[in-house]
Amino acid sequence: MSDALHIVLDDTAMVAAGRGNVLASRLIHRAHTQAGWYLYAPACALVEADRARPGTAEHLAALPGVTVLDLDLAAALVVSRHATWAAAHCQYAAQPTPERPDGAVVATVALDRWIGEPVRVLDLTP
Repeated sequence: MSDALHIVLDDTAMVAAGRGNVLASRLIHRAHTQAGWYLYAPACALVEADRARPGTAEHLAALPGVTVLDLDLAAALVVSRHATWAAAHCQYAAQPTPERPDGAVVATVALDRWIGEPVRVLDLTP
């Protein structure tokens, strides 16, 4: 098990960060200042967050501690099978990879969205 902490922001967490959610802000700060903290913004979730709160995508993509995850072919094939691309891309991004052998935790303010899904969840509800 790795000591690194990998966190995927879902679209609700991205919108919450833009609205000043203190827990989301702390995650962003730690990913920027602390070694071993990694924060990811899947492109599909970024689009949905920007639809809900215009300007969110530009803001998050400009933050040095946030890595935007592109919709590559493997992700597109998985995402295309789901009803909502944002949640599907987050779930895909949270799965273990060579770079993230333990997978990632999905940060959200919509816990009910993740009930029954095969991901670990971090509640950012204040």
